[in-house]
Amino acid sequence: MKVIHLSHSDINGGAARAAYRIHHSLLKNSVNSNMWVNKASSGDETITEPISKVDKLINEIKPRLISYTLCKTLKSKNEVLHSPSVIPSKWVKLINNSDADIVHLHWIQHEMLSIKDIFKIKKPIIWTLHDMWGFCGAEHLTSDNRWREGYKKENRPTHESGFDLNKWTWQRKRKYWKNPIQIVTPSNWQTKCVKESKLMSDWPVSTIPNPINTNIWRPLDKKIAREQLNLSKEVPLILFGAIDGTKDYNKGFDLLISALEHLKYDLNIKKAELVIFGESKPKSLPKLSLPVHYMGHLHDDLSIRILYSAADVTLVPSRFEAFGQTASEAHACGTPVVSFDIGGLKDIIEHKKTGYLAKAFDIKDLAKGISWVLENNKNDKFNEAARDRAINKFREETIGDAYIKIYDKILSRSKNND
Repeated sequence: MKVIHLSHSDINGGAARAAYRIHHSLLKNSVNSNMWVNKASSGDETITEPISKVDKLINEIKPRLISYTLCKTLKSKNEVLHSPSVIPSKWVKLINNSDADIVHLHWIQHEMLSIKDIFKIKKPIIWTLHDMWGFCGAEHLTSDNRWREGYKKENRPTHESGFDLNKWTWQRKRKYWKNPIQIVTPSNWQTKCVKESKLMSDWPVSTIPNPINTNIWRPLDKKIAREQLNLSKEVPLILFGAIDGTKDYNKGFDLLISALEHLKYDLNIKKAELVIFGESKPKSLPKLSLPVHYMGHLHDDLSIRILYSAADVTLVPSRFEAFGQTASEAHACGTPVVSFDIGGLKDIIEHKKTGYLAKAFDIKDLAKGISWVLENNKNDKFNEAARDRAINKFREETIGDAYIKIYDKILSRSKNND
């Protein structure tokens, strides 16, 4: 069985890293798996990117062109990425002329494939959704219900004006995506969204968590980890990390600050220190009653693994998470996680066993969870439970096997339709 994964990038960003890990989970299960990307950074020989400098330049220009022209016609308070996906791609011809048995789509935005391109693929397709774009309009995340009801003039949000880019994009999806595609999502929450969506409600969908190599992502001795990072060995360390996470509204850093300030007189927090990774130290520091350490951008897995191992608890106060790879990585490294009970995080964290799931966006309950984990993690019982959960639920071999079963179903369905 030969599989080609299509993803904008191999390891730049959460969706890319998830796709890369799925690809490697299949290699572990002896599948002939290859990954085609617009932009490669891993140096992995199983990754294919455009060789021509002209093609690379075009791939850089296309998303910028759309961003500064078509996307500017929409005025919206939803500041997340919007992808109209309108420019045709060379990838379709290469795919259709390949000897692949299965084409596995991932995050294919930044004009990697147009909406019409997906319709033109003649191979059996599986599509792992890493956000909401597949069943929405042009938006990747949204809190409104148009994706459930259909994009109409009368249900347009009041904060939007100008050209209705989301409605236009959604209508193009409806026009071209006549044949249902096998969808996979990494969480039960996202599978529920697919089933409730106007666009994909009758498409086949399965839930398969994102994998992690638990042989690489494993705990290190806490004292040694802190020594390596020049962090205190004596105080509780609270970890928060995401790419530019303090600036990304969806990552909930403002909620984290409010929760920590709520705890400033709590004995479990009074001597604690906050550690932040995924961005450089800003000029204006947040006003907190505890010391803050900025670790910068960590690009290698070993450094991030050492950081998880050094922490007493990892905080993931996100407003939206389709899965939550920070939480699964922390668990694989034996670190308990505190988050809100939302999205894919509820599939990762086992409440009061591997961490704490606070009521959605309830600052007091998030604060309670942080204090509760620090107070009750006697003899590192949460650490052991977190590690066991990662091995049982997210191990590469287990996830690879789940995908192989889906592939077999698709190929069988394809043969029956021939």
